[in-house]
Amino acid sequence: MNRTAEVTRQTAETNIRVAINLDGTGLAKLSSGIGFLDHMLDQIARHGLIDLDIACEGDLHIDGHHTVEDIGITLGQAFAQAIGDKKGIRRYGHAYVPLDEALSRVVVDFSGRPGLHMDVTFTSGSLGTLDTQLVYEFFQGFVNHALCTLHIDNLKGVNAHHQCETIFKAFARAVRAALELDPRSAGVIPSTKGSL
Repeated sequence: MNRTAEVTRQTAETNIRVAINLDGTGLAKLSSGIGFLDHMLDQIARHGLIDLDIACEGDLHIDGHHTVEDIGITLGQAFAQAIGDKKGIRRYGHAYVPLDEALSRVVVDFSGRPGLHMDVTFTSGSLGTLDTQLVYEFFQGFVNHALCTLHIDNLKGVNAHHQCETIFKAFARAVRAALELDPRSAGVIPSTKGSL
């Protein structure tokens, strides 16, 4: 089973290429133009054991909004392609991840129904050149196109870098668990409806 995909997205605002391997080893080649976003995408690769190759040229002379949102969209599209018919996946995943004083919980369901529920109050408005408001936009773009339900809760945290990093690490671990192939239900779609 080859769970890979490559997606390109070109608009007047961004030019993006995303290539993924869901059964990778955590290799990452990242060039978003936003250093802190690259750092977070690296967490997805490393802790999700997903090979990620993401290149983006965006209108950063305006701000980071289009770049961050459109990378989320394109990554979601790549996930949807790579997952395919969802036969044999566990479907659900969750993870709690701490980093010093910060703790986040992420729960995901690759249900075919997009939904984002995010309860995070960042203690700073920016992380490097990443506006912390755009973390929501990244995940909204992702769920809309990966067609999953995603709950993100930062349970505690004082340092915004730690808050954000625990979110992305927990996301990676939850996704890794949800997309793992379950040998007990090989070839079976994990739904009583028979489709997702």
